[in-house]
Amino acid sequence: MLKGMMQRASVAVVFLCAVMVTDARASAPDFTGLVTEAGPAVVNVSAVVTQRARQHPEIDEEEVPEIFRRFFDQPGVPQERTSLGTGFIISADGYVLTNHHVVDGADEVYVRLSDRRELAAKVIGSDQASDVAVLKLDGANFPVVKLGDANALKPGQWVVAIGSPFGFDHSVTAGIVSAVGRASYATQQQYVPFIQTDVAINRGNSGGPLLNTDGEVVGINSQIFSNTGGFMGVSFAIPIDVAMRSAEQLKEKGYVARGLLGVNIQEVTRDMVKSLGLAKPGGALVSGFSEDSAAKKAGVALQDVITAFDGKEVRSSADLPPMVGALPPGTKARLTVNRAGKTRDIVVTLGELPRDATAAASTGRDADDSADALGLEVSDLTREQREALDLGENEGVVVTRVRGDAARRAGLRPGDVILMLGRTQVAGADQFETEAAKVEAGEPVLLLVRRGEATQFITLVPDAAGE
Repeated sequence: MLKGMMQRASVAVVFLCAVMVTDARASAPDFTGLVTEAGPAVVNVSAVVTQRARQHPEIDEEEVPEIFRRFFDQPGVPQERTSLGTGFIISADGYVLTNHHVVDGADEVYVRLSDRRELAAKVIGSDQASDVAVLKLDGANFPVVKLGDANALKPGQWVVAIGSPFGFDHSVTAGIVSAVGRASYATQQQYVPFIQTDVAINRGNSGGPLLNTDGEVVGINSQIFSNTGGFMGVSFAIPIDVAMRSAEQLKEKGYVARGLLGVNIQEVTRDMVKSLGLAKPGGALVSGFSEDSAAKKAGVALQDVITAFDGKEVRSSADLPPMVGALPPGTKARLTVNRAGKTRDIVVTLGELPRDATAAASTGRDADDSADALGLEVSDLTREQREALDLGENEGVVVTRVRGDAARRAGLRPGDVILMLGRTQVAGADQFETEAAKVEAGEPVLLLVRRGEATQFITLVPDAAGE
């Protein structure tokens, strides 16, 4: 009897598992319809770069025996390199979107359609900051994709990619949205709030469409995060609205114009909260200004924490650049800032982001040292150091020695230039020592520090006076 009961229980378990598998298969999405509809508008992109420089310029070919010279690239002999990627057609008259990095530096670009036709493509424009490029095919009545709303995406939703990983045309992969509004590790793409997914993306998928379950393009697959060079479950796509804003400007004027606040910003850490008068970490901390800064003209100050831009919450410093860059130069925008615990609104007229912005600075050390209660030895800057840093006569001191454990934990090091202590502009070593002596043990203090080309606030919490 017991044996019979166990057999019936086993059958029940097997039946239950079978039902669960059947239900899972029934509820899983079927992507065949959207792939059939969108697939013909997805293209393979081949970018040919002709390199005329020798690969081994350090080798003197006169010293290489004749029999070996064939193994080295000779001067003047073209060497071709082909970059493979994906794109998709956005208009019946032949406009194609792909990534900037797919066609960057290409001498010739070819597009292969799903019907195996191969056409030469003209690069209309390319923008590194958004990693978007616009191509043009000669012809008419091309199949086109449908464009969707990237702002409607939510984590957990299904998405599909179509592309040419490793040259395998029209490969389909699927996954879910992992997160939205992600900042890229590539600093040149700080104006893109990326869509993070777990869709399998590999070399050759770049520039291909990311589609929602309605078959609408919501993004352009652009990057992966990987320790191996291959897919590891984390991929990033450019939201289609960001891409189309860039595309329209590239078609119209050949470049993308972006708004500019003209501020250096950084994250607000837990250690900074009390010093800044905040209830919790969040927002973008203003740590410096660029030349002719629109924000500074409008009244934004160092140590202001930008908590909202045009009514949109700024949760972290990475949120702000895409918001600003999405608006054209000359736009009036409202900033909400927290200044020493008090909130205020500031209206700023955006400047224009330079299309080739560069910055240079250097630091120095030495001269007569003075000690301070924060465990730092500092000295006045020399005239040469001030000129190199573009600082005024009474601006900043240079760290010559780090004595205290708290200063070391904060990451300070010799050669750093301290511009502010708390809310006080540092005019020289004597003033710095006087202000540092007022700092109480255990009370966090913010230092505005210039290191190389970067300026940022650092929180220092002294363990005891002079330590």
